[in-house]
Amino acid sequence: MFKVILLNDDYTPQEFVVHVLMRFFYMDVEKAWRLMMTVHTTGSAVIGIYPRDIAETKSEQVNAYAQENNHPLKSAVEETDAD
Repeated sequence: MFKVILLNDDYTPQEFVVHVLMRFFYMDVEKAWRLMMTVHTTGSAVIGIYPRDIAETKSEQVNAYAQENNHPLKSAVEETDAD
């Protein structure tokens, strides 16, 4: 399994991050807001865990959508730790 990680930056509006979390990860506004604040205060957060192909697709969607909207928001994919 692979985790999608959202990375903080100092330029993307918080409202846009919440919108992205709701649009691509189907979060309600309260959960999206809490997760956005975690990213904002800690620098990054895991926003979902998926099989590799889904994680990579979601990360690519987030990065492309942010770029299309002229925001530097980035996500990354990492393999989860083995048990």
